[in-house]
Amino acid sequence: MKVLPIAFDSLGVRSMATYVETGDVRIVIDPGVSVSPDRYSLPPHRIELDRRREMLAAIKHWASVADIVIITHYHYDHHNPDDEGLYKEKEVFLKHPRESINQSQKQRAEALLAMIEPCAKAINIADGREFTFGNTNIAFSKPVLHGLSARLGYVIEVFIAEKEKFLFTSDVHGLLDTAAIDFIMEKSPDTIILDGPATYLLGSHYKKSHITQSINNIKHILQKTPVKELIIDHHLLRDLNWADYLHELHELGKDVKVCSAAAYLGKPEDILEAKRKELYEGSSCG
Repeated sequence: MKVLPIAFDSLGVRSMATYVETGDVRIVIDPGVSVSPDRYSLPPHRIELDRRREMLAAIKHWASVADIVIITHYHYDHHNPDDEGLYKEKEVFLKHPRESINQSQKQRAEALLAMIEPCAKAINIADGREFTFGNTNIAFSKPVLHGLSARLGYVIEVFIAEKEKFLFTSDVHGLLDTAAIDFIMEKSPDTIILDGPATYLLGSHYKKSHITQSINNIKHILQKTPVKELIIDHHLLRDLNWADYLHELHELGKDVKVCSAAAYLGKPEDILEAKRKELYEGSSCG
């Protein structure tokens, strides 16, 4: 099984776009990308906007070779509402557009469906269901919380198994929802892409106890499943001090590779949003 992070926060944009290839099927998960409209009271720097265009092109390339497109929820960093070509002649699996969903995402889901219904090969509601393609099994969790409460809506986790087992958490904010944890424990994956705790929201949306709980839940997953690779990214990589939160994970003594999506690809982290102040300070034109 090939797992390829396409666009992630460690690569300079808000995204978890991922390509997965098995012997039977080629899959793109969450082909969306965005940049924060306001960080440190500053708009996106031109370097961030250039990177977003670059990542959009990469997503478009991998979507062009994929058979399946998966949408875990309807935030714009996880789906693209403007490019119907991403979904053309694809089998689309998506989070239920009307159930376990908040109002803003419900409206976005309706708009996406209106765009892709004329061009998609097939559209499947994925929540809590399993599908088989040759020797490849794709299973979706029931809706789990996007963070601590239903305010931000719900997401679905994705499990893909062939000879190896891969799990994509989507936006669970570093494992705060018991149902999200239970799905991971049940599937016992070898590789996990986890969106990481939103430590950059500490003090505004989250308490220190929430972050501690998240890290402890991740430790539990590492100790109780056969996972060998944990790619932790997205929300966590919006914090300049993101690596500090991983010390405990590295010190568990278990043979697990814990890294960002960029490091998984052999690249340095380039956390443009977290460094937005520096980008403006280092640019004469902004």
